[in-house]
Amino acid sequence: MELAHSLLLNEEAYNQLGDVQKAEFIFDWLRYLEKLLLATSRSDVREKQKTLVEQLLSLLNSSPGPPTRKLLAKNLAILYSIGDTFSVYETIDKCNDLIRSKDDSPSYLPTKLAAVVCLGSLYKKLGRILGNTFTDTVGNILKAMKSAESQGRYEIMLSLQNILSGLGAAATPCYRDVYKAARSCLTDRSMAVRCAAAKCLLELQNEAVFMWSTDLDSVATLCFKSFEGSNYDVRISVSKLLGTVLAKAIISKHPGAAASRQSVRRVSLEEVLELLGTGFLRGSSGFLRASGDMLKGTSSVSRDVRVGVTQAYVVFVSTLGGAWLEKNFAAFLSHTLSLVSQSHPKATQTQIDAVCSRRCVSFILRATVGGLLGEKAQIAAAKDICQAIWKLKKVMDAVMSDGNLETRLGSADVAASQHMLVCALQELGNLVHSLGTTAAPLLQDSSAGVLDNVISVTLHPSISVRLAAAWCLHCIAVALPSYLTPLLDRCLERLTVLKSSPEAVTGFSFAVAALLGAVKHCPLGIPHGKGKIIMTLAEDLLCSAAQNSRLSAQRTQAGWLLIAALMTLGPAFVNHHLARVLLLWKCVFPVSPKDLGTEKSRGDSFTWQVTLEGRAGALCAIKSFVSHCGDLLTEEVIQHLLPPLPCAVDLLTLLSSILKTYGSPLKTPSVVYRQRLYELLILLPPETYEGYLCAVLRELAADLTAPDIQVAASTFLLPRLCHQDDLLILSPLLQDTDHRFIEEQLLLGNGIACGSLEYDPYSIYEKDVEGDSVPKPLPPTLSVISSAVKLFGVVCAHVGEAQRLLILEQLLDSIKHTKGARQQVVQLHVVSSVSSFLKYVAGSKGHLGPEEMRRPVLALVMGALESPSPLLRCAAAEAWARLAQVVDDGAFTAVLAQVSFDKLKSARDAVTRTGHSLALGSLHRYLGGISSSQHLNSCVGILYTLSQDSTSPDVQTWALHSLSLIIDSAGPLYYTHAEPTLSLIIMLLLNVPPTHAEVHQSLGRCLNALITTLGPELQGNSTSVSTLRTSCLLGCAVMQDNPDCLVQAQAISCLQQLHMFAPRHVNLSSLVSCLCVNLCSPYLLLRRAVLACLRQLVQREAAEVSEHAVMLAKDSREELTPDANIREVGLEGALLTLLDKETDGRLCHDIKETLNHMLTSMAVDKLSFWLKLCKDVLAASADFTTVTCVDTMQEEEGDKGDDASVLTIRNDGRPHPFTNPRWATRVFAAECVCRIINQCENAHSAHFDIALAQEMKKRDSRNDFLVLHLADLIRMAFMAATDHSDQLRLSGLETLLVVIRRFATIPEPEFPGHVILEQYQANVGAALRPAFTSETPPDVTAKACQVCSAWIASGVVSDLNDLRRVHQLLVASLTKIQVGKEALSHLYNESASTMEILAVLKAWAEVYIIAVERHKNHKQPLKTTCSEECVGNGSISSDGLLDLVHADLGTLSRLWLAALQDFALLTLPSEFASQLPVEGGAFYTAETSENAKSHYYNSWAFILHATALWLTSTGFVVADPDEGAPNLSRPVTPTSMCQGSSSGAPVKSPEDVYTERFHLILGISVEFLCSLRSDATMESITACLHALQALLDVPWPRSKIGSDQDLGIELLNVLHRVILTRESPSIQLASLEVVRQIICAAQEHVKEKRRSAEVDDGAAEKETLPEFGEGKDTGGLVPGKSLVFATLELCVCILVRQLPELNPKLTGSPGVKATKPQMLSEDGSRLVSAALVILSELPAVCSPEGSISILPTILYLTIGVLRETAVKLPGGQLSSTVAASLQALKGILSSPMARAEKSHTAWTDLLRSALTTVLDCWDPVAGTHQELDEVSLLTAITVFTLSTSPEVTTIPCLQKRCIEKFKATLEIKDPMVQIKTYQLLLSIFQYPDPAVSYPYIYSLVSSIVEKLQEIDKRKPEDTTELQIFQEGIKVLEALVAIAEEQHRSQLVACLLPILISFLLDENALGSATSIMRNLHDFALQNLMQIGPQYSSVFKSVMASSPALKARLEAAIKGNQESVKLKIPSSKHTKNSGKNSSIQLKTNFL
Repeated sequence: MELAHSLLLNEEAYNQLGDVQKAEFIFDWLRYLEKLLLATSRSDVREKQKTLVEQLLSLLNSSPGPPTRKLLAKNLAILYSIGDTFSVYETIDKCNDLIRSKDDSPSYLPTKLAAVVCLGSLYKKLGRILGNTFTDTVGNILKAMKSAESQGRYEIMLSLQNILSGLGAAATPCYRDVYKAARSCLTDRSMAVRCAAAKCLLELQNEAVFMWSTDLDSVATLCFKSFEGSNYDVRISVSKLLGTVLAKAIISKHPGAAASRQSVRRVSLEEVLELLGTGFLRGSSGFLRASGDMLKGTSSVSRDVRVGVTQAYVVFVSTLGGAWLEKNFAAFLSHTLSLVSQSHPKATQTQIDAVCSRRCVSFILRATVGGLLGEKAQIAAAKDICQAIWKLKKVMDAVMSDGNLETRLGSADVAASQHMLVCALQELGNLVHSLGTTAAPLLQDSSAGVLDNVISVTLHPSISVRLAAAWCLHCIAVALPSYLTPLLDRCLERLTVLKSSPEAVTGFSFAVAALLGAVKHCPLGIPHGKGKIIMTLAEDLLCSAAQNSRLSAQRTQAGWLLIAALMTLGPAFVNHHLARVLLLWKCVFPVSPKDLGTEKSRGDSFTWQVTLEGRAGALCAIKSFVSHCGDLLTEEVIQHLLPPLPCAVDLLTLLSSILKTYGSPLKTPSVVYRQRLYELLILLPPETYEGYLCAVLRELAADLTAPDIQVAASTFLLPRLCHQDDLLILSPLLQDTDHRFIEEQLLLGNGIACGSLEYDPYSIYEKDVEGDSVPKPLPPTLSVISSAVKLFGVVCAHVGEAQRLLILEQLLDSIKHTKGARQQVVQLHVVSSVSSFLKYVAGSKGHLGPEEMRRPVLALVMGALESPSPLLRCAAAEAWARLAQVVDDGAFTAVLAQVSFDKLKSARDAVTRTGHSLALGSLHRYLGGISSSQHLNSCVGILYTLSQDSTSPDVQTWALHSLSLIIDSAGPLYYTHAEPTLSLIIMLLLNVPPTHAEVHQSLGRCLNALITTLGPELQGNSTSVSTLRTSCLLGCAVMQDNPDCLVQAQAISCLQQLHMFAPRHVNLSSLVSCLCVNLCSPYLLLRRAVLACLRQLVQREAAEVSEHAVMLAKDSREELTPDANIREVGLEGALLTLLDKETDGRLCHDIKETLNHMLTSMAVDKLSFWLKLCKDVLAASADFTTVTCVDTMQEEEGDKGDDASVLTIRNDGRPHPFTNPRWATRVFAAECVCRIINQCENAHSAHFDIALAQEMKKRDSRNDFLVLHLADLIRMAFMAATDHSDQLRLSGLETLLVVIRRFATIPEPEFPGHVILEQYQANVGAALRPAFTSETPPDVTAKACQVCSAWIASGVVSDLNDLRRVHQLLVASLTKIQVGKEALSHLYNESASTMEILAVLKAWAEVYIIAVERHKNHKQPLKTTCSEECVGNGSISSDGLLDLVHADLGTLSRLWLAALQDFALLTLPSEFASQLPVEGGAFYTAETSENAKSHYYNSWAFILHATALWLTSTGFVVADPDEGAPNLSRPVTPTSMCQGSSSGAPVKSPEDVYTERFHLILGISVEFLCSLRSDATMESITACLHALQALLDVPWPRSKIGSDQDLGIELLNVLHRVILTRESPSIQLASLEVVRQIICAAQEHVKEKRRSAEVDDGAAEKETLPEFGEGKDTGGLVPGKSLVFATLELCVCILVRQLPELNPKLTGSPGVKATKPQMLSEDGSRLVSAALVILSELPAVCSPEGSISILPTILYLTIGVLRETAVKLPGGQLSSTVAASLQALKGILSSPMARAEKSHTAWTDLLRSALTTVLDCWDPVAGTHQELDEVSLLTAITVFTLSTSPEVTTIPCLQKRCIEKFKATLEIKDPMVQIKTYQLLLSIFQYPDPAVSYPYIYSLVSSIVEKLQEIDKRKPEDTTELQIFQEGIKVLEALVAIAEEQHRSQLVACLLPILISFLLDENALGSATSIMRNLHDFALQNLMQIGPQYSSVFKSVMASSPALKARLEAAIKGNQESVKLKIPSSKHTKNSGKNSSIQLKTNFL
C-alpha cells in the first residue's frame, strides 16, 4: 500500500494487481491524494496537473464503486481549486458526454454515475467560476434522470444538491426545473431516492423563494405524500425539509428586489399551523380533492403520515427556536391540543386512533417544551397548560351540570375534551417532573392553581382523563417530595367524603395509587401511619362494594388497587397489614370447587363482571406483594398464599363456558382475569402450584391458538425472544431512536393500538421501565398473549414428559389446521411460546427429554425459519440454536447444521436463504465454533457466496450478519479465514450501492467482529499483519464516508476497537474530528457510538483529544453542527451543553464519565478553564436577586481585591455560552467543582498556599493555582446552595463543606493572624441560612448542619460575635428538635426526622469536641512560644467557643445520651428484637427502625466522643441534688463506695446513673470495635478510640476498669484486633494510648489495694501481707485471664510489625543476629515509642513474682529496639526510638520491684544478663561489621550503671567490659562521640557510691588528661574541638571536687598548666581567631574560679613555674579592658555546654 502514497498514480504497481486489490489501491491513493493536494504548493500542483487530470479522468472509465467515485470527484474539484482552471471546461464536457452516452449496460452504469458525482463536486467547489455552463449541465442531468434507475436518480439528486450549493443565487434559471424533478423523486418508490430528493429540495429552498411563498401548499402536500409508506430515514429527511420550509415562510423578511419581481404573500403562523394540522388530520389527500370516502368519514390517515407530520412539527418549532416558542406558546399549545379535539373526529374516531394521535401530540409538546425552553420559560408554559386544563374543565362542568342525565353522558363534549385533557395533563406532569424542585414557585403560585386544577379533573367522566390526572399528581410528587404527603391526605379525604360517586371512587383511588407509586422515588418517604389509613380505607371499600350495585365495580377495583399500590412501599409498611391482606385474599375466592359450581349457576352478567374485577384485582395485589416484599415471603406466608390458587385455576378453566352464557360484556374482564393469574404464576416458584400445572398448560395452549385473535402483532412478542444483536438486521424501528415514543406505533402495524394507561390502570403505581414517561401497558388482548407465552415456557418445562410431548404435538397440529392470516397469528404465538420454553430450559440448565420430543419442536421451528415475517425468522433462528444447546449432543447439532447447508444450497427464494443463514450464525453463537473446523469452513464458504448475491440485498444483509456472529464465536480458530474475509468485506464496501444501507451495516458488524478477533495481533509489524491493518483502516474510512448514520456509527466503533488494540496506527486527529462533527447528530445510535468512543479515548489521552477538537473547530468553517460550540467552550463545554439537552440515560452516563476522565487528567493544568465552565453553568441560571444580595454583603466587608472578580459575572456583554442549563446539569457542575478541588490536592502544594501561589504566579503568569480562585469557589458553592432545586442545594452545601475543610487553615499573608476564608464569612452565613427555614426538607437541613459544624470547628472565625450568626442556626435547630420525634414535620417518613435530629446532634457534638480540644491546647502552658499571631486572639476563642456550647450543654448531654441509648438498642442482634421497646426509641419509631439505622450509623461516633468528653468534664463527680451545687462529694473511689449517699431516696443513686452511662459508652465502643464492618469509616473508629481515651482520663472510670480485670482484658483484646485489622498509624496510636490508660488504671488499683492493706493491717505484720498485682505468689500469668499478658501480646504485635527482626522465629535464630540498624518512618517511630512506654509501666502492675516472669520479655524487647534502631545521626543525636527505649530502660531499672525483697535476686540476675546483651551488641559477631551508634550504647550502659543497684554493675567482669567500652570510645576520632562520652563519664564520676564510680575514675582519668594535653599542642580549629576541650575540663573539675583531700593537689596541678596553656597575651589576643579567643576566655574564667577555691595549691604551682605565672598575668592584664563586654558572652558559652548535659539528664538519667 505504501506504493499508493504518491502525487501521481503509480501505474506500474497498479497494473500488477488483481481486480480486488486494484480497487483498494485506487481508493487508498485517492485518500492520500486528498491530503497531499491540500499540503502541496500551488506551483508543484500546476506542474503535474495535466497528468493528474488525465489519470483521474481515466479512472472514470474503470467503473469505480460508490466510495471511490465520491473521492475521485472530490480530488478533481480540489485539484482545480488549487491549480489552473482553464481545462475544467473540457472536464465538464467530458462528464456530460459520458452521461449522454446511450450505453445502458449495467457494466457502464458506474462510469455514468461517477460522471454525475464529478459534476456535482466540481460545481460545489468552484461555483460561479464555471460561469454559464451550468444550464447545459443541469439540463443534461435532468434529461438523464428520466431514464435512470434508482441508483442513478439517487446520485443525480445529490449532485443537483451540490450544484445548487455551489452556485447559490446564480442558479436561479434552473430552480423550477430542479424543483419539478425533485418533486417526482420525493415520492419515488426507492426510499433512498426520497431522502436524496429531500436533501436537494432543502438546498433549493435556501434561494428559491417560491417554495416558501407561492408553492408552499403544494410543497406541504408533496411532503405528506412522501410520508406515505416511508421508512424512518425518509421521515427524518422529509420532516426536516417540511419543518424548515414552513419556518422559513414565517421568519423570512422578503428582500426588496424579490418583492418587486413577484408579489410574495406573507404567511401567518395560523396558516402554517393549519397546513400542518391538515396533514396530521387528513394526510396526503389534500384540501379540496377530498374523496368520497373522506367525506363519509371512513378513511383514516395512515400512521406513517401522522408520525412524519409530528416530526415536522418538532423541526418547525426547533428551527424557530426557544425564544420564538416562548412568545407564541399559547397559540401553539391550543393548536396542538386541538389536533385531538372533537372538531376533528378523524384523529380520534376509534380508541386505537385516539391513543396514537395522543402519543403524537404528547411527543410534539415534550420535544418542544421539554427540549427548547429553559426552566423559567417552562414554568410559564406550565401555567399556560394549567390555563388550558381549566378552560376545558369549565366546558365540562357546564355539560355535567345539565339536569338531564341522558344528554349528560351521551354528550359529545365529554369525549371532545377528554383527549385534549389527557395530553395537557401528561405534558404538565412531564414538565414538573423534569423541573424537579425548581418547580416549587409554580405550585406555590396561587393564581396558577396547578394542584386544584389537576385534582378537580380527577372527577372527569372519562377514565383516561382520571388516569392522566393521577399520573400528573404522581409526577408532581416525584418532583417535589414535600407535596407527597399533603396530596395523599387530600386525595384520601376526598375519597372518603365522595365514596358514593363512581367517578370519585375510581379517580381518587387512581390518584392515591399513583402517589404511592411515587414514594419509591422519594428517599424521604411518607409517614408510617398513612399505610394504616389506606389499608382501612381499602377494606372499607371492599366491604361496602356489595351495598350499592351502582358502585360495586368501582369500589371493588379501587379497594384492590389501593392494596396493590400499598405493597410497593415494601416490607416495613406491609408487615403490619399482612394478616389482613391475606384474609381478604382468602375470602375473595370460594373455598371449594363445589362452591365455584354453585356460583356459576347463580350469578348474572353484572355480578360476574364485579366478581371477575374483584378477583383480578386480588391477583394483582398478591402479585404486587410477591414482587415488592420478597423479604416477607417466609414459608409460613407462602402457605397462607396457596389455598386460593387451585380455585383461581379452576375458574380459569370455567371462563369459556361463563363467556358463552353471558356474552360479550364479560369478554374484557375475563381476559384481564387470565392475564393477572398468568402474571402471578410467572412470579411464583412452579413448585407452589405443582398440582395444577397440566390444567394451566391446557388453558395456555387454548389461549395461544384461540380463534378470536385477528392480528399478528409480532413486534410486541418476539423482540424479547430474539437475540438483541439480531434485531439490528430487522427494521431500524426496533432500535433506539429519539423518536421511539411515536415510531412504536408503526412497529405494531395498523390494526393494533399502542400502549396506553387506560388499558391497565394497575400499571399506574409500577415503576416505568423507560425512565420518567407514562407507563404504556398494551391492550389486555395483547398483554395476555405475552404473559401466556412467558408462562408457557415455565410450565412446559415443569410438566411430565408425556404431557409435554402431547402439548407440543397439539400446537403443531393447530398450525396445520388453520389457513391464511389466521395461520400466521397462530404460528407466531406457538413459535413464541416454544422459543420461550427453550430459553427457559437453557437458562435453567434443564433437558428437553426423550428423542421423540425433538421432532415436534424441530418441525415448529423449521416452519418458522421459512416464514415471510422477518421477525419470526429471527426468533426461529434463536430457537433453533437454543434447541441444539438444550439437546447438547454433537451429532444432533451436526444434523441441524446439515439441514441448513442443504436448504441454502438448493433454495433460491430470499426467505429461506435469510432464515437458514441466520440459523447457522445462531448455532455458532450458542455452541462456540461447533468444535469441528470443517463445519467452520463450509459455513464460511456458503456465507461468502450468499453475501455476494447482489440481486437480493436482504440475503446479503442476513448472510453477513451471520458471518459476523461466526467470527465472534470462532475466536482464534478464525485466523486462517481473516484475510479472505477482510478482502471480501472491503470489496463489498467499495461496490455495494449506498442505497442499500442495511448491507453496509452488516459489513460494519463483520469488520468490527474481525477487529475484535484479531485483537492485539494488530500491533504487529510483519507484512501480513500490516496488510490486515491497512485494510481494516481502509474499511473504516469507507464506512465513515457512508451517508447512512448507522454505518458511520459502525465505523466509529470499529475505529474505537482499533484504537484499543493498535493505538499508534489510528490517526487521532481525523478520528476526533469525525466524533466532533457527529456529536449532535439527530441519530441517537450515532451519538451513542461517538460518546462511547470519546469515553475510551479520553481515558488514555484526554489532553490530545481536547486539543484536536479545538484545533478542528478553529480550522473548519461549516463542518461542525451549530449546537456544539466547541470553538468557544472547547470539547468539554460542548459535552456539557449536550448533557443538558440529552434525555437518553445511557448517553448521559457516558457524557458524565467522559467529562470525569477529562477532568481527572486535565483539571489541574487547565484550572481556570474548568472553573470557568462550571461557573458559567452554575451562574447561567442563578437568580438575579440572590446574587445581588451577597454582593452587597461583600461590599460591607470592605472592598477587598477578590471581590472585584466576584462581581464581574454580570458585566461582560457577550452572550452566555450556556443558556438556561437544567438543574441536573448544574448539579453535575457543582460535583465537578468538588472533583477539581480533590484533583488539586494530589498536585502542587501551592494550590493550597496563597503566598507560594502568588509568588509562582509572579514568576510565570501561566501558572495557575486553586487558592487564587477561592472567591469563585465560594461564589459557586453559594449560588448552588441557595438555588430552588434541592439536589443542587445539597451539592452546593457539599462544595461549601469541601472548600471549608480544604482552605480553613491557609493564612492570609497580608493580615498576619488571619486566614483567607475569613473574608467570606458573610457568604457562608448567607448560604446556610435558607437551609434552616421551616419548609426546607430534612436532608438539606442535615447537610447544612454538617457545614455549620465544620465552619465553627474550622476556627476560621475567631470573633465570637461573628460566629454567633452560624451558631444561632444550630441553636434554633436544637430548640426545634427538642420536642422529640413526634412534633417534627409530618410531611415525610419518621426516619427523615430521625435523620434531622441526629444531624443536629452530630453537628453539636463536632463543635463541642473541637471546643474542648482547643481549650485543652490553650490550657497547657505553651512550651515553645508559638509564633505570636496564633496566640493573638486565639485565647479568647478557645474558652469562648466552649462558653458558646456550655449554655446548651445540659440539653445536649441529655439528647446525646438518648441517641446513644437508641443506637445501642438498634445494634442489638435480631434475636433480641422482642426485648426492644414497643414504641421505639427516643428519636425513632419502632416501625421505621430499619430505615433509622443508617442515620444512627452516620452520627453515633461523634456523639459518643462528645458524651465521653462531657462526662469527663463533670469528672463523674456526684453532685448531691438537695444540698445545692457547692457541696460536691469527692470522686467516688472503690474504698468510699460502701458509705452510701446521704439521701436515702429510692431514686437511682448517682453512682448507678454513672455506672450505667459508663457501661453505655464502653459497651457501644467495644461492640463497634470488636466487629468492625468493612464500611466502618476511619472517622468513626478514631472518634470511638478518642471517646475511650477521654473516658479513662478521669479517676472514677479508671477505678472501674482497674477493679474489673476481665473488662480490662476484653478491652485490650478488642484493641489488639483493631491494631491487626487497621493499618492507619493514627488509629494504632490512639489504640495504644487507650492501652496505656488501662495499664495506668490497673497500676492505680494495685497501689490503692496495697495502701489500704497497709492502713488496715498496720506495719506490724508486714511479712504476712498478701501479694497484690498479677502473678500473685507464683508469678504465673494465664493467657486470657491476665491483663499483663494481653498487653504484652499487643505490644509485641506493634513492635514486630515495625521491626520484624525482633521476632526470633522470623530471624530464624534465637541469638542476636547482626543486622544493620534502621531508621523507622515518623509514624513507625511514634508507634514503637508508645509501645515501649507501655512496656516500662508493666512491672508496676505485677506482684514481685509476676514481675520476674515478664522482665526477660520486656528487657529483650526494649534492648532489641535499641539495637535495631541505633543509627548514627549527625550531631550525635539519638533517634526517637532509641530515646524511647532508653527512657523505658530507665523506667524498668528503677522499678521498685528491683529492690523488693522477694524479687531482688532474680531481678539482679536478669539485669546483669541484659547489660551483657547490650555489651554484646558492640562486639561484631562473626566478622560482620555493624554500624551501631556508640553513643546510644554508651548511654544505655550509663543508664544501667546509674539506675540499678550497685550490685548489678559492680561485678568485675561486667565492670571491666564497660570501662573498656568507654576507653575505646574515647579513642574514636568523631568529635561528637567524644563530647557525648565526656558528658556520660561526668555523670558516672559524680555517682555517690564509690563502688560504682571509683573503678571508672581510676581507669579513665589518665587517658582524659593525656587527651587534654594533646589539645594543648594541637590548637583547636572549630567549635566542636573547643567543646571537647570544655567537656574534658568539666570532667577534671568534677574530679577535683570529688577527690579526697590528699589527692586533690595533684589533680589541680595537672589541671592548671593545661588551662594556662590556652591563655593569650594582649598582643596575641587582638589577632586571635574567635575560637582561640573563646578558649582563652573559658580558661581564664575557670582559673579565676579555681584560684580562690584551692588557693594553697594554686600558689605553690605558680611559684614552682614562673613561665606559667607570667603568662597568666599577661592574660589578666589583656583582659582587663574588655572584661565588661566579655563576661556575658563567656557565660553564654559556658551555658551552652552545660545545657546539653542537663538535657541528657532529664531525658534518661
